[in-house]
Amino acid sequence: MTAEKKLTLRDLASLYEADKKIVALTAYDTPTARLADESGVHIVLVGDSVGMTTLGYPNTLLVTLEQSLHHTAAVARGVRRALVVGDMPFLSFHMHSDETLRNAGRYIQEARADAVKLEGGRAVALTVARLVECGIPVMGHVGLLPQKVVVDGGYRVHGRTETEAEAIIADARALEDAGAFSVILEGLPQALSARITASVGIPTIGIGAGPHCSGQIQVVHDILGWSEDFNPRHAKRYANLARDIRAAISEYADDVTRGNFPGKDQTTP
Repeated sequence: MTAEKKLTLRDLASLYEADKKIVALTAYDTPTARLADESGVHIVLVGDSVGMTTLGYPNTLLVTLEQSLHHTAAVARGVRRALVVGDMPFLSFHMHSDETLRNAGRYIQEARADAVKLEGGRAVALTVARLVECGIPVMGHVGLLPQKVVVDGGYRVHGRTETEAEAIIADARALEDAGAFSVILEGLPQALSARITASVGIPTIGIGAGPHCSGQIQVVHDILGWSEDFNPRHAKRYANLARDIRAAISEYADDVTRGNFPGKDQTTP
Protein backbone atom coordinates (compact mmCIF):
# COMPACT_ATOMS: atom_id res chain seq x y z
CA MET A 1 0.00 0.00 0.00
CA THR A 2 1.51 3.32 -1.06
CA ALA A 3 1.47 6.42 1.09
CA GLU A 4 -0.87 8.14 -1.38
CA LYS A 5 -3.53 5.41 -1.46
CA LYS A 6 -6.63 6.40 0.43
CA LEU A 7 -7.57 3.98 3.17
CA THR A 8 -11.03 2.48 2.88
CA LEU A 9 -13.35 0.72 5.30
CA ARG A 10 -12.24 -2.52 3.66
CA ASP A 11 -8.62 -1.69 4.49
CA LEU A 12 -9.61 -1.02 8.09
CA ALA A 13 -11.44 -4.35 8.24
CA SER A 14 -8.34 -6.06 6.85
CA LEU A 15 -6.20 -4.59 9.64
CA TYR A 16 -8.75 -5.82 12.17
CA GLU A 17 -8.95 -9.30 10.68
CA ALA A 18 -5.14 -9.53 10.66
CA ASP A 19 -5.13 -8.53 14.35
CA LYS A 20 -3.07 -5.43 13.61
CA LYS A 21 -3.57 -2.45 15.90
CA ILE A 22 -5.46 0.53 14.48
CA VAL A 23 -3.99 3.97 15.17
CA ALA A 24 -6.42 6.87 15.54
CA LEU A 25 -5.82 10.47 16.57
CA THR A 26 -7.82 13.66 16.79
CA ALA A 27 -6.99 16.74 14.74
CA TYR A 28 -8.78 20.01 14.15
CA ASP A 29 -6.80 21.85 11.47
CA THR A 30 -5.02 21.26 8.19
CA PRO A 31 -1.34 21.26 9.28
CA THR A 32 -1.92 18.97 12.25
CA ALA A 33 -3.98 16.61 10.13
CA ARG A 34 -1.29 16.53 7.46
CA LEU A 35 1.38 15.61 10.01
CA ALA A 36 -0.83 12.90 11.51
CA ASP A 37 -1.51 11.50 8.06
CA GLU A 38 2.16 11.51 7.11
CA SER A 39 3.00 9.75 10.38
CA GLY A 40 0.91 6.70 9.50
CA VAL A 41 -2.25 7.31 11.51
CA HIS A 42 -5.13 5.22 10.14
CA ILE A 43 -8.05 7.35 11.38
CA VAL A 44 -8.16 11.09 11.98
CA LEU A 45 -11.16 12.00 14.11
CA VAL A 46 -12.33 15.59 14.17
CA GLY A 47 -13.68 15.25 17.68
CA ASP A 48 -16.13 17.55 19.37
CA SER A 49 -13.27 17.83 21.85
CA VAL A 50 -12.35 20.77 19.60
CA GLY A 51 -14.57 22.77 21.92
CA MET A 52 -12.25 22.23 24.88
CA THR A 53 -8.88 21.97 23.13
CA THR A 54 -9.21 24.77 20.60
CA LEU A 55 -12.30 26.93 21.16
CA GLY A 56 -11.99 27.53 24.90
CA TYR A 57 -15.29 25.91 25.89
CA PRO A 58 -15.70 24.18 29.28
CA ASN A 59 -17.08 21.01 27.65
CA THR A 60 -18.10 19.60 24.27
CA LEU A 61 -21.77 20.59 24.53
CA LEU A 62 -21.26 24.10 23.15
CA VAL A 63 -19.79 22.94 19.83
CA THR A 64 -22.18 23.68 16.98
CA LEU A 65 -22.74 21.75 13.78
CA GLU A 66 -21.28 24.60 11.72
CA GLN A 67 -18.14 24.71 13.85
CA SER A 68 -17.70 20.96 13.57
CA LEU A 69 -18.14 21.04 9.79
CA HIS A 70 -15.64 23.91 9.53
CA HIS A 71 -12.93 21.99 11.37
CA THR A 72 -13.73 18.71 9.60
CA ALA A 73 -13.30 20.38 6.22
CA ALA A 74 -9.96 21.82 7.35
CA VAL A 75 -8.75 18.38 8.41
CA ALA A 76 -9.94 16.75 5.19
CA ARG A 77 -7.87 19.24 3.19
CA GLY A 78 -4.75 18.05 5.02
CA VAL A 79 -5.31 14.30 4.71
CA ARG A 80 -4.54 12.10 1.72
CA ARG A 81 -4.40 8.61 3.19
CA ALA A 82 -6.17 8.30 6.55
CA LEU A 83 -9.90 7.94 7.09
CA VAL A 84 -11.41 11.27 8.19
CA VAL A 85 -14.28 10.95 10.67
CA GLY A 86 -16.45 13.89 11.64
CA ASP A 87 -17.81 13.80 15.19
CA MET A 88 -21.47 14.87 15.11
CA PRO A 89 -21.96 17.32 17.99
CA PHE A 90 -24.60 17.60 20.68
CA LEU A 91 -28.19 17.73 19.35
CA SER A 92 -27.14 17.31 15.70
CA PHE A 93 -28.45 13.72 15.47
CA HIS A 94 -31.18 13.48 18.10
CA MET A 95 -34.04 15.11 16.20
CA HIS A 96 -36.21 13.94 13.31
CA SER A 97 -34.46 11.31 11.22
CA ASP A 98 -34.62 13.42 8.05
CA GLU A 99 -32.79 16.31 9.71
CA THR A 100 -30.23 13.93 11.18
CA LEU A 101 -29.65 12.48 7.72
CA ARG A 102 -29.17 15.95 6.25
CA ASN A 103 -26.71 16.87 9.00
CA ALA A 104 -24.71 13.67 8.54
CA GLY A 105 -24.76 14.10 4.77
CA ARG A 106 -23.16 17.52 5.11
CA TYR A 107 -20.05 15.89 6.60
CA ILE A 108 -19.68 13.79 3.45
CA GLN A 109 -20.71 16.36 0.83
CA GLU A 110 -19.46 19.65 2.28
CA ALA A 111 -16.66 18.72 4.67
CA ARG A 112 -15.49 15.75 2.56
CA ALA A 113 -15.26 13.42 5.55
CA ASP A 114 -15.21 9.67 5.00
CA ALA A 115 -17.53 8.87 7.91
CA VAL A 116 -19.31 10.31 10.93
CA LYS A 117 -19.25 9.38 14.61
CA LEU A 118 -22.27 9.27 16.91
CA GLU A 119 -22.27 8.92 20.68
CA GLY A 120 -24.60 6.35 22.18
CA GLY A 121 -25.56 2.71 21.84
CA ARG A 122 -29.02 1.19 21.62
CA ALA A 123 -30.60 4.64 21.80
CA VAL A 124 -29.08 5.63 18.46
CA ALA A 125 -28.98 2.22 16.76
CA LEU A 126 -31.94 2.98 14.47
CA THR A 127 -30.31 6.26 13.49
CA VAL A 128 -27.04 4.48 12.72
CA ALA A 129 -28.87 1.93 10.59
CA ARG A 130 -30.63 4.68 8.62
CA LEU A 131 -27.39 6.53 7.93
CA VAL A 132 -25.58 3.36 6.86
CA GLU A 133 -28.50 2.39 4.64
CA CYS A 134 -28.18 5.77 2.92
CA GLY A 135 -24.46 5.29 2.34
CA ILE A 136 -22.96 7.19 5.28
CA PRO A 137 -20.38 5.13 7.22
CA VAL A 138 -20.77 5.42 11.00
CA MET A 139 -18.35 4.98 13.89
CA GLY A 140 -20.05 4.28 17.22
CA HIS A 141 -19.10 5.43 20.72
CA VAL A 142 -20.05 3.79 24.02
CA GLY A 143 -18.99 4.00 27.65
CA LEU A 144 -18.19 7.49 28.85
CA LEU A 145 -20.20 9.83 26.62
CA PRO A 146 -18.95 13.44 26.87
CA GLN A 147 -22.20 14.75 25.38
CA LYS A 148 -24.05 13.33 28.40
CA VAL A 149 -21.65 14.62 31.01
CA VAL A 150 -24.26 16.94 32.55
CA VAL A 151 -26.94 14.30 33.12
CA ASP A 152 -24.25 11.82 34.16
CA GLY A 153 -22.97 14.15 36.87
CA GLY A 154 -19.47 14.57 35.48
CA TYR A 155 -16.73 12.42 33.98
CA ARG A 156 -16.26 8.95 35.46
CA VAL A 157 -15.24 5.43 34.54
CA HIS A 158 -18.27 3.47 33.32
CA GLY A 159 -19.05 -0.22 33.58
CA ARG A 160 -17.74 -0.96 37.06
CA THR A 161 -20.95 -2.76 38.04
CA GLU A 162 -22.08 -5.86 36.19
CA THR A 163 -25.43 -4.27 35.36
CA GLU A 164 -23.75 -1.28 33.73
CA ALA A 165 -21.18 -3.51 32.03
CA GLU A 166 -23.89 -5.67 30.47
CA ALA A 167 -25.68 -2.56 29.25
CA ILE A 168 -22.53 -1.26 27.55
CA ILE A 169 -21.89 -4.63 25.92
CA ALA A 170 -25.47 -4.56 24.62
CA ASP A 171 -24.88 -1.05 23.29
CA ALA A 172 -21.78 -2.13 21.37
CA ARG A 173 -23.58 -5.13 19.90
CA ALA A 174 -26.51 -2.96 18.85
CA LEU A 175 -24.15 -0.62 17.00
CA GLU A 176 -22.55 -3.58 15.22
CA ASP A 177 -25.98 -4.90 14.25
CA ALA A 178 -26.91 -1.44 12.96
CA GLY A 179 -23.93 -1.45 10.61
CA ALA A 180 -21.32 0.66 12.42
CA PHE A 181 -17.84 -0.07 11.06
CA SER A 182 -16.14 0.42 14.43
CA VAL A 183 -16.88 1.60 17.95
CA ILE A 184 -14.99 3.80 20.36
CA LEU A 185 -14.78 2.53 23.94
CA GLU A 186 -14.17 5.40 26.34
CA GLY A 187 -13.53 5.40 30.06
CA LEU A 188 -13.98 1.67 30.74
CA PRO A 189 -12.18 -0.88 32.94
CA GLN A 190 -9.78 -2.88 30.78
CA ALA A 191 -11.52 -6.16 31.60
CA LEU A 192 -14.80 -4.82 30.24
CA SER A 193 -13.08 -3.51 27.11
CA ALA A 194 -11.66 -6.98 26.55
CA ARG A 195 -15.14 -8.49 26.91
CA ILE A 196 -16.63 -6.03 24.44
CA THR A 197 -13.82 -6.56 21.95
CA ALA A 198 -14.41 -10.30 22.12
CA SER A 199 -18.18 -9.83 21.85
CA VAL A 200 -18.31 -7.85 18.60
CA GLY A 201 -16.99 -8.43 15.12
CA ILE A 202 -15.94 -4.87 14.41
CA PRO A 203 -12.86 -2.93 15.58
CA THR A 204 -12.97 -1.37 19.04
CA ILE A 205 -10.96 1.82 19.44
CA GLY A 206 -10.06 2.60 23.03
CA ILE A 207 -9.48 5.81 24.91
CA GLY A 208 -8.97 5.30 28.62
CA ALA A 209 -10.13 1.72 28.09
CA GLY A 210 -6.94 -0.31 28.39
CA PRO A 211 -4.77 -2.27 25.95
CA HIS A 212 -7.19 -4.97 24.82
CA CYS A 213 -9.00 -2.91 22.15
CA SER A 214 -8.42 -3.31 18.42
CA GLY A 215 -6.81 0.12 18.37
CA GLN A 216 -6.31 3.32 20.32
CA ILE A 217 -7.27 6.97 19.94
CA GLN A 218 -5.89 9.97 21.78
CA VAL A 219 -6.48 13.71 21.70
CA VAL A 220 -3.54 15.24 19.86
CA HIS A 221 -3.24 18.08 22.38
CA ASP A 222 -2.83 15.57 25.20
CA ILE A 223 -0.02 13.52 23.65
CA LEU A 224 1.85 16.62 22.45
CA GLY A 225 1.65 18.46 25.77
CA TRP A 226 -0.12 21.38 24.15
CA SER A 227 -1.98 22.18 27.36
CA GLU A 228 -0.50 22.40 30.84
CA ASP A 229 -3.87 22.59 32.56
CA PHE A 230 -5.12 19.10 31.81
CA ASN A 231 -3.24 15.81 31.65
CA PRO A 232 -5.63 12.82 31.65
CA ARG A 233 -4.39 9.59 33.14
CA HIS A 234 -4.99 7.67 29.90
CA ALA A 235 -2.70 9.98 27.88
CA LYS A 236 1.05 9.65 27.46
CA ARG A 237 2.94 12.86 26.66
CA TYR A 238 5.34 12.44 23.76
CA ALA A 239 6.31 16.13 23.64
CA ASN A 240 5.95 19.36 25.61
CA LEU A 241 4.75 21.84 23.04
CA ALA A 242 3.39 24.28 25.61
CA ARG A 243 6.90 24.73 27.03
CA ASP A 244 8.56 24.87 23.61
CA ILE A 245 6.04 27.28 22.09
CA ARG A 246 6.22 29.60 25.09
CA ALA A 247 10.01 29.61 24.93
CA ALA A 248 10.01 30.35 21.21
CA ILE A 249 7.52 33.20 21.49
CA SER A 250 9.35 34.63 24.50
CA GLU A 251 12.60 34.60 22.52
CA TYR A 252 10.85 36.33 19.61
CA ALA A 253 9.39 38.98 21.92
CA ASP A 254 12.79 39.53 23.51
CA ASP A 255 14.46 39.91 20.09
CA VAL A 256 11.90 42.48 19.02
CA THR A 257 12.19 44.38 22.31
CA ARG A 258 16.00 44.50 22.09
CA GLY A 259 15.98 45.47 18.43
CA ASN A 260 17.56 42.18 17.33
CA PHE A 261 14.69 41.28 15.01
CA PRO A 262 14.43 41.72 12.14
CA GLY A 263 18.13 41.20 11.52
CA LYS A 264 20.25 41.15 8.40
CA ASP A 265 18.87 37.75 7.27
CA GLN A 266 15.28 38.93 7.58
CA THR A 267 15.74 42.31 5.89
CA THR A 268 15.58 43.11 2.19
CA PRO A 269 18.52 45.30 1.08
